[in-house]
Amino acid sequence: MAYTTPDNLLYARTHEWVTTDGEELTIGVSDYAQQALGDVVFVELPDVGQKLSKGQMFGVVESVKAASDVYAPVNGEVVAVNEALLDAPETLNSSMYEEGWLVKIRPSNFAEDRATLLDAAAYEKHVADEASKH
Repeated sequence: MAYTTPDNLLYARTHEWVTTDGEELTIGVSDYAQQALGDVVFVELPDVGQKLSKGQMFGVVESVKAASDVYAPVNGEVVAVNEALLDAPETLNSSMYEEGWLVKIRPSNFAEDRATLLDAAAYEKHVADEASKH
């Protein structure tokens, strides 16, 4: 399966991507994850103001094949959710790194959390290792 892994993003082992935008982080699901899910038909997102702990489930992405939980790759507070996905969840398939973002978070300790995230090369190795186990 061919998928894109932009070099300018960081990745969680649970297939979320993270990018920094000033004081906020934007989070979405990777191309690998959306391809594995298939056609996305529903997205459930947290409320603005919700505090998230790293590793905590904060949303659900449902496809015609399966439902998958989405996990917070960092500790922080939700400052924005992508409301457009509620009406057009398929955007996650067509534009997962641009218009298909899920939430924006104000991190509580990004310097510490960043150490647990993977760069693009490490994430691709993680995906390959995971795929070889199935």
